[in-house]
Amino acid sequence: MSAAINVTSADFDRVVLDGSRTLPVLVDFWAAWCAPCRALAPILDKLAAEFAGRFTLAKVDTDAAPDIAGRYGIRSIPNCKLFVDGAVVDEFVGVLPEGQLREFLAAALPSPARALVASAKGRLADGDAQAALADLAHAAESDPDDEDLALTRLEALVALGRAPDAQAIVDALEAPQRLRTRPVRDERRLGALKARLALSSGAGAGADAGALARAAAADPADAAARLALANALAARGDYEAALREYLAVAASDRSLGDDAGRKGMLTVFEVLGPDSDLVRRYRRELAAVINR
Repeated sequence: MSAAINVTSADFDRVVLDGSRTLPVLVDFWAAWCAPCRALAPILDKLAAEFAGRFTLAKVDTDAAPDIAGRYGIRSIPNCKLFVDGAVVDEFVGVLPEGQLREFLAAALPSPARALVASAKGRLADGDAQAALADLAHAAESDPDDEDLALTRLEALVALGRAPDAQAIVDALEAPQRLRTRPVRDERRLGALKARLALSSGAGAGADAGALARAAAADPADAAARLALANALAARGDYEAALREYLAVAASDRSLGDDAGRKGMLTVFEVLGPDSDLVRRYRRELAAVINR
């Protein structure tokens, strides 16, 4: 017996668009004369049962509902589109092997651990990384392979200064075998967290920033002292002050540590992201130093 809902022009908006605001809807655009459609149907039914509760499977006969097919630009069938919050978020055309289709669904569907991961992110924002890890441990019971969960756990471990455990997550996410089968989707977030990990566990980790600040103030021309201060500030997450010191190093001695001032700034830029006002400002100032 099919697990799918047959959808017509009359109820498409209600079942698919409105319904996808509560649960993702995978729409299979098909036709009775289409042999590949008939081959795909039992695979979709099987996976709808396997992923029970994670998505709704709907079928649209393109011959019976040409207006819906036209609205979504259906030119070849079978064509499957995944709707979330009333919009298409992913799709495929043709018949995928069952294993590949299972991977498509696993990657495209919201994780069943989503609520606990969201809770963990809230705890992180409140500065309670230990409680965040507890939420994530519970989340892993329902979806241990969820990427958002892994990245949030990485963030919590970095916040707690557990560098070896954090690096183990990075290594697992970037393992060649995993990347071949399931590449990291949010590369930007992973890159930022790797940069945070590098700074928090680098040369400035555990340093006395106060003592280093006094040493740098005693001789502002001492680029090595200012670099040590910059590293300590970056390690504890005081990025604006770190950028100021790294820039001073880059301006005074590009040869120190193989251009360590510029490299330190670039790592902080990676943490903050391209939309940061600090990044925009200090990119301009670094460019002025380099091009003078």
